[in-house]
This record gives sequence, structure tokens and C-alpha cells, in this order.
Amino acid sequence: MDEQNKRTHEIPPQNGQVLPNQLPGYSYFATCARGVEPLLAQELWDLGIKHIELGLGGVHFYGPLECLYYANLGARTAIRVLLPLMEFDIRHQDDLYEAVYHYSWEDHMTADHTLAVDCNLRDSVYSHSQYALLRVKDAICDRFREKTGRRPSIDREWPMIAINLHMNRNHVVVSLDTSWESLHKRGYRPIQPRAPLNEALAAAILLRADYQGQMPLYDPMCGAATLPIEAAWIATNRAPGLTRKWFAFQGWLHHDIGMFAKVRNELRAKVRNKLEHPVVAADERGDAMHLGTEAAKLAGVSNQIEFRVESLGKGRPPEGPPGWVMCNAPYGVRIGTTEVLRETYKRLGGLVAGPWKGWSLALFTATPELARETGLAFDQSWSYPNGALRCHLYLWGPHVPLLDASQQRQMRQSVQADSPKGQWQKLGQNERHFFDWPIHRPPPTGKILKDRQRGFLGRDRPRRPG
Repeated sequence: MDEQNKRTHEIPPQNGQVLPNQLPGYSYFATCARGVEPLLAQELWDLGIKHIELGLGGVHFYGPLECLYYANLGARTAIRVLLPLMEFDIRHQDDLYEAVYHYSWEDHMTADHTLAVDCNLRDSVYSHSQYALLRVKDAICDRFREKTGRRPSIDREWPMIAINLHMNRNHVVVSLDTSWESLHKRGYRPIQPRAPLNEALAAAILLRADYQGQMPLYDPMCGAATLPIEAAWIATNRAPGLTRKWFAFQGWLHHDIGMFAKVRNELRAKVRNKLEHPVVAADERGDAMHLGTEAAKLAGVSNQIEFRVESLGKGRPPEGPPGWVMCNAPYGVRIGTTEVLRETYKRLGGLVAGPWKGWSLALFTATPELARETGLAFDQSWSYPNGALRCHLYLWGPHVPLLDASQQRQMRQSVQADSPKGQWQKLGQNERHFFDWPIHRPPPTGKILKDRQRGFLGRDRPRRPG
């Protein structure tokens, strides 16, 4: 692992910039929902990771194993953290087997390690992800059988070595998955609700509203209480990975147990015991409230969230200054119908414009038509995928954070990304380059080199679709 993951860069340093290949460490890729990349980059910066590179659907960062531990334990908006090993193009199905077979897997594992492979593919010579991942698994096992006479066992639940295979238009990236189970699974959901909000996406909604616990928060349609629980964790500075039982990197040959314990203890020491301002979770349905309270118990914040069974518009504001009314309202897709929900959205808009004057509204919905029923002229609109749905986050009120020119461009790009053309425009403007976040540097004019034999060193700008 020591030499196969180093990056090289043919662009000389500018303004004192330190290039990644001059530092000891590895390059990683933390995945996230499209449009969340700047929020994840800021999270990594706040965790002490300084060499960051915006990507599409994630953030590249560079550093020692300590950075990997911080990212897995502390990044709220990340889905998983990958350590890319190989990057290459294929023309035939057998090319994948040959490339994986000839990689030096013995640098990362032994025949005694358990193994699992996950696959994402699109528009490639392989049409079925299960067949592609079986070819990767066979290549690794065959290499060990030839060299040692033994082969690794397969363990899909708790693998010691987890492999991620990403294939798009026959371009392949093979990575070590350092997380394995998605990081959005915090472990506090007793059962899966009917229309769940992804925990990492809930954290992104809060961070996009610049919520840090500095004001009250009220969710009038809390459901399983994902937003209030994530808000309580942010307000108390509780890292989302502290209660997690297993990360895939814990099975690595190079896992530093002492360093991991140091990072985990450091994050635990930063947790605050109580909220500065109240977090209130309300819902008119008692069964939803029961689900939310059970989740809050598992999350360790049941004594920090005030739960109310009350209808929309019937409750009183929490104590303290005005803050955020924030909700993942029904979309009229999985719950309710558009016609029935029109009145609900009207009442939501009337709440912050009338009795709760001075409060701000953060509305997350997949139905812009219903958002217009609030009667509010929203200050900001962001677009994020939520499963198969394209959803929108609407922000309105005095607490909406001001955006600089770069953030305004990011907001426009998130909306443009709804179309294939918009996705390409966003891809082109996010030319990959290292920088010290948040100091923006001009993108490099040369190429980032890659070495297909020695491992992942970067990639050229992706080719334009079509």
C-alpha cells in the first residue's frame, strides 16, 4: 500500500502550494450525493484534512491513515470512503479479469483475509453488476491460489478487505472500500419507515442552512425524526461514526489500531453534553412519534429533543430566539397526493409568514408545484437526489446564509444537473485539482498523470458524453 497509491502531478507548485506527492500518505475519494460535494469538502476541512479536491459525486482528499479515520468517523454527508488502487479502460470482458489478476493484492491482504466485492456499472461491456464483481473476486482468489495454494474466503457482512468496482463507459476504477456499509446508516433506526430521509442527506440539509445549533429548530412533520436527531448531533458536536461497530479498514494489514483509537477518543472528547437551543420534533401521528422517540433513544439524544404530538400550525414556538422551521414534507409520491397536500403546504407557508414571524423555513420536497403553494418567494433553491427522486431544498427567511459568487454558481449547477446537459456543464466546471480549502486556486492547465501498473494516481478530465 505504501507506494501504489501515490499521486504525481506535472504542474509546479503555485504560491507556496505543497503537492500531494511530496507528502506521505494516500489519495482517497469520499462519495456523497450529487450537489453535496462542497458541504463534504468543508466538513473534511473542519476535521483537519487540508488537501482536498472537489469531484463529481464526491470529494478527493490526500493524507495519511489518520485522515481516513477522521473522514469515516466524522463526515456527516459522506456515503463511503474509497481508496482507489487501479484505473484503466477495457474493451473486452476478459480485460477486467486480467488487470485485476496482475495487481499485487498481496500488498494489501493475505489468503487468511475475508473478501467482499461491490460493483456499480453503467454503459459498459458488462451488462450485469453481479457478473462483473464475480470476475473481480475470481481474479483475486485465483492469484492467491496460484501464489500460495490457498484463497481468501468471502464474507459479505463483515469483510476484512472490501473492494469497490466502478465501471462507466468501460472506464474502470478499482478501490478499497474503507467503510463497507454505507456511512449514512448511523444505527439509530429500529425499523425502516415508509418514506425515509437518508441520514447523510438530512445532515446536508442542516449544513446547507448553516445550522450549527446556534438557534432553535422545529420540525412540524418529523416522521422518524431523522432531521431532529441529526440536528441534535450537530448541535452537540457528536461525530456520526462514534457508535459504529465496524469499518472495513479495521481488517487491513496496515490498520493502525493506536492511531484509530486516538482519533476516536479525540472526537468523543469534543462532544457537548447539552444543547444551547431547543430542538423540537412534532407530528400529528402518534405512531410516527413512537418511531422517532425510539430512534432518538438509540441515537443517545432522547433527553435533548422535545417530542410533541400536534397538528401543523397548532403548536407554540420553542423557547428562545426565532430559528428554523425545517421539514421533509410529504411529496405526493410515496405519501399523500398532490391535491390533498396543497392545504398542508399553504399552512406551512402561513406559519412562518404569520404566527411564527421572524422564523426561517427550510423545506425539502420533490414537488416544486407544492412548494409554490406556500406563497413564499424563496431566497435559495438547491437540488439533490433522494433515492430515485430529484428533490429540492427551498430556504426562506432571515437566517438563510449569504452566498459568495462561488456558492451561487454551485446552487445554479445543482439545479442544472437535472438534465444531461447540465450534468456535463457541472462536470466541466469542476475540473479536478488539489487546493487548500477554502482558498480557490485556478485549475491546472496540464494533465494529472496516471500509472496503470503501480496504482491510481489520478485521471485526465473525463471525455464529453456522446
